[in-house]
Amino acid sequence: MRNIKDILAERILVLDGAMGTMLQRYKFTEEDFRGERFKDWEHPLQGNNDLLSLTQPEAIAEVHRKYFASGADIIETNTFSGTTIAMADYHMEDLVYELNYESARIAKMVADEFTQKEPNKPRFVAGSMGPTNKTASMSPDVNDPGYRAVSFEELRAAYKQQAEALLDGGSDLLLVETIFDTLNAKAALFAIEEIKEERNIDVPVMVSGTITDASGRTLSGQTAEAFLISISHIPILSVGFNCALGANQLVPHLEVLANKSDYAVSAHPNAGLPNAFGEYDETPEQMAEQIKEYVEKELVNIVGGCCGTTPEHITAIAELVNKYDPRRLSNVSN
Repeated sequence: MRNIKDILAERILVLDGAMGTMLQRYKFTEEDFRGERFKDWEHPLQGNNDLLSLTQPEAIAEVHRKYFASGADIIETNTFSGTTIAMADYHMEDLVYELNYESARIAKMVADEFTQKEPNKPRFVAGSMGPTNKTASMSPDVNDPGYRAVSFEELRAAYKQQAEALLDGGSDLLLVETIFDTLNAKAALFAIEEIKEERNIDVPVMVSGTITDASGRTLSGQTAEAFLISISHIPILSVGFNCALGANQLVPHLEVLANKSDYAVSAHPNAGLPNAFGEYDETPEQMAEQIKEYVEKELVNIVGGCCGTTPEHITAIAELVNKYDPRRLSNVSN
């Protein structure tokens, strides 16, 4: 398979859209989440989307196929909450390796199907590593600002287990995404560097933060430039932003990354901002029209969708970016 770094120099790559949005269409019940294997589990499991890789694997494969068929070059594994820290909510810490391995295996199987059909357009699997539900930089207790619910070492160990399983299952690259606390991301990146050294391998790593509000900062208080500086000591493939905002609100922050970084720049925004019911109303055409600004200004090398996006959104994005050159790269990190 051609090296993804070579392809990035030639064209804009398309990332997939939201997994959760697609899974909601299935209207899975508690029984569906449990399947036969977990029918007697003592705790509620509905909402544990990562578990569906074990109990509803065909649905996960079908979502991946739809995104590839829509024009995606890269799909993300169904592992956004695939750490012992996040899985503690469901008392499923012991299943973490299997969840990540199987999610990567399913995604890689589908990617290979499409690559074999179109060898001139290789498909890639990004092992998704979400932010966890705890933060290393901030206290969850307003009365005790010095308290931390999780340590750097706990995060490092959890992320290392996840990354190892994602690689074992066949992931081509790793995506540390939706970063609201850069210290959490540093733990993930540290763990990945450990694995690379131990296995003597080179794994492309995408890093994607999230700007949480109009102030243009992450939840832990960093601007786009500060976030970039914080992770620039690590060899990565791309840096970017996803989630929290719609496409047009991300423009000034992507401009900072594009102007200050030698890495590839990625963006996978939401389909606008959620309405009063938490749903996303932005149509594929509206979203593509906003993303047009990214490509006209040559800000991005990788673009896709986050919350509320569907295969229809990815089709519109893929058709758009096909007409534009990627942001020039003076140096994609090795």
